[in-house]
Amino acid sequence: MIKSLAIKNFKAHSDTSLELKNLNILSGINGVGKSSVFQALLLLRQSHENNVLQKGLQLNKPYSYIGNFEDAIYQYAGNDTIEFSITTEQNENHYWKFKPEKNNLTGGFVPLTSSSSGSLEKISVFNDNFQYLSASRMIKAESNTFAVESKKQLSLEKGQAELVAHFLYYWGKEKKEKVRFENLLHSSSGDNDLLAQTSAWERVISPNVNVVPVRNGSSYVIKYSFNKPDGPTNEFSSENVGFGLSYALPIIVAALSADKSSLILIENPEAHLHASGQSELAKLLAFAAQNGVQIILETHSEHIINGILVACKRFEQGQKGIDKDLVKIYHFKRDDDKHFASVIPVKILVGGKIDRQPKDFFEQTEIDLNDLLGF
Repeated sequence: MIKSLAIKNFKAHSDTSLELKNLNILSGINGVGKSSVFQALLLLRQSHENNVLQKGLQLNKPYSYIGNFEDAIYQYAGNDTIEFSITTEQNENHYWKFKPEKNNLTGGFVPLTSSSSGSLEKISVFNDNFQYLSASRMIKAESNTFAVESKKQLSLEKGQAELVAHFLYYWGKEKKEKVRFENLLHSSSGDNDLLAQTSAWERVISPNVNVVPVRNGSSYVIKYSFNKPDGPTNEFSSENVGFGLSYALPIIVAALSADKSSLILIENPEAHLHASGQSELAKLLAFAAQNGVQIILETHSEHIINGILVACKRFEQGQKGIDKDLVKIYHFKRDDDKHFASVIPVKILVGGKIDRQPKDFFEQTEIDLNDLLGF
């Protein structure tokens, strides 16, 4: 598990340090550096996967596309060195410093100037215990035997989760993999296998739905049917049942299939979901994090935040949930003078309450209600 992440001179980050726990929530308005936290980790991963991290930083493909060095460097940096560092829960510190060659600021590769030594294979961002689910999930469906069946990945490029149909067919339908942790089992299903539990959790979004992975030659697709008293309906394509089911599906699968010490990066889990679906999905993520799965999510939804706070309160009451000490909430703002990301920790108190809510931290509902009520 990653204990802390430091980012220096990268995009909006002049000098940012984040303490990380099991469940980490990044909030704030658009353009204040939340996605850049993900990108720092993704750049390290894609450089490592392509066997170039010992030489430099690969800015583009397959997970993140930054452009060139001028796009990557913090505009007001005091020098032209980008720095990343990761501390693990074993207190091992790994760092990397990258600096372009003179007069070469337009390339997509930044040479490494110095780094720590030591193996990276036990760090989740560098091994197979990793999933990245971007805001552009389920754009297309693809198959890849090695990525799915050997590395257990849901995405090939940009976190699109284009392998989720293949993943569910192989690990859910063929292998009938069991969900590892009891607290993830939804009570609406008596079965504890991955496919049955995926359908059970999708039903909190759309009642009575069934997730049906289908093989069509060498490709795979997701279809949906709905239970009725006299039997299930026909199977419908994902395009014809609403985007919410498709956008939530990879998140549910990632949470249910993750092993302890896995790392899951999720952008906008709330996308295309109604309020109750958002809240229930947040609770599932909280349950997974309680088991030792590390999750970093970016959200603009108060329902996601509130779902996690409810899970904190329920844990205190002896129910399914998450220990508040395993949760970190960060609110991102922008320093208007030097245009860098400013990060404010938000403390969770007993009972799932928030201590000293920062300005602009999900206060729009209160503002609108005061306006409507004439206060």
